[in-house]
Amino acid sequence: MTAIRTRFAPSPTGFLHVGGARTALYAWAFARKHGGSFVLRIEDTDLERSTGESVETILASLRWLGIGWDEGPFFQMKRLARYMEVAEELIAAGHAYYCWATKDELEAMREAQRARGVKPRYDGRWRPERARAAGLAPPTDRPPVVRFRTPEAGEIGWYDLVKGAIAFPNAELDDLVLLRADGVPTYNFGVVVDDLDMGITHVIRGDDHVNNTPRQIHIFHALGAKMPEFGHVPMILGADGERLSKRHGAVSVTQYRDDGFLPEALVNYLARLGWSHGDDEIFSAAQLVEWFDLAHVSRSPAQFDPGKLAWLNQQYLKQADDARLAKLVAPALRSLGVDPGAGPALDKVVALLKDRATTILHLAEAARLFYQYETPSPAKLAELVTERTRPALKMLETRLADVGWERRALGETVSGVLKSTGLKMPELAMPVRLLVTGRTQTPSLDAVLELLGRETVLARLSHHLNND
Repeated sequence: MTAIRTRFAPSPTGFLHVGGARTALYAWAFARKHGGSFVLRIEDTDLERSTGESVETILASLRWLGIGWDEGPFFQMKRLARYMEVAEELIAAGHAYYCWATKDELEAMREAQRARGVKPRYDGRWRPERARAAGLAPPTDRPPVVRFRTPEAGEIGWYDLVKGAIAFPNAELDDLVLLRADGVPTYNFGVVVDDLDMGITHVIRGDDHVNNTPRQIHIFHALGAKMPEFGHVPMILGADGERLSKRHGAVSVTQYRDDGFLPEALVNYLARLGWSHGDDEIFSAAQLVEWFDLAHVSRSPAQFDPGKLAWLNQQYLKQADDARLAKLVAPALRSLGVDPGAGPALDKVVALLKDRATTILHLAEAARLFYQYETPSPAKLAELVTERTRPALKMLETRLADVGWERRALGETVSGVLKSTGLKMPELAMPVRLLVTGRTQTPSLDAVLELLGRETVLARLSHHLNND
């Protein structure tokens, strides 16, 4: 049995879109499930838009997601000689030919076709037999492109691993350019040569490539090569039903990383966005590999739901190791101008706060109260530190001086003051929170007191209660 080989072949013209990331994830999971290889190829033939920075962004995004490749990355611009070799092979076999049509001639051709009400397409005028019949001679003032001789009768089809049987009439396909005049391959030619040379057995990609597939199959047939199996996954749409784009919010993997999402949450969400394993909503990358198949990839477009992703990320934050989260929260705190060393151990803080956070950034914002004191306004102090509450606050200050500094004992101390004074919990807790954190809303008071520490708590209480 032939070993499974899949690939991901992004164009380095920007960031890694979540749609591309999902495609890579599916191809990777399919290869891993079958003990095969996952190949990374960079299709960098768009010379005007391809950049080294984009390459590094794509590689960093894949690494962050945990999508590791077994071979590559390979770069098309380093394989130009190979494309020329295959093009000459097709020319020699009569499957391709040189074409000297100019841009102006092609545009005039299309305008005339539109005027006649027919589909604009190259008319094959430089097919050798037609060029001879028309008396066309190769010009010497410009280099030719290489075009593929597309069969004109019948149809071309395949069984798609996601969409089922698909067929196209050959009459709908014109003679596509294989090599541009500068020797750079077009997408449809480069991808066939690459997939052939790299032994790709399964091509898993977005269904925006369905219209390219018949052209590629023709080239495989002309080369006498076994073609890979194709599986075209549906597009990802925004909530409005339009193709997912920047106007729907973040669409790049790096943006979700920078916004504080965990990679395993994004992987889980993208995997579930168009594929399912029963009713399972939360699963690991290892489970994805174990369960993944193309039979359960939906044929319908999936809608991206930021709220669902945020919920899923929250579930992963709850389960995450505290020390790991602390390492992620620390730089986020520094970006807010907060020193994570100026307070309690950060892993203890995230352990208290992570259940309610949806992202690392939310977690960092919530953690600020332990490292950055907000001086209460005089108006707020006057509102909460009153003749009724001040005696209780003073009593609490006194009792806290001698209590064992752990959460249970602190909670019992607060309860004892309430019992002694007859106050309700909010009447005492809100002013205590205000005095020791500068805020009226915090996590559980006993937990906050424990993390802030005896020295800090007593110093802040004393400052406000004994310096009138």
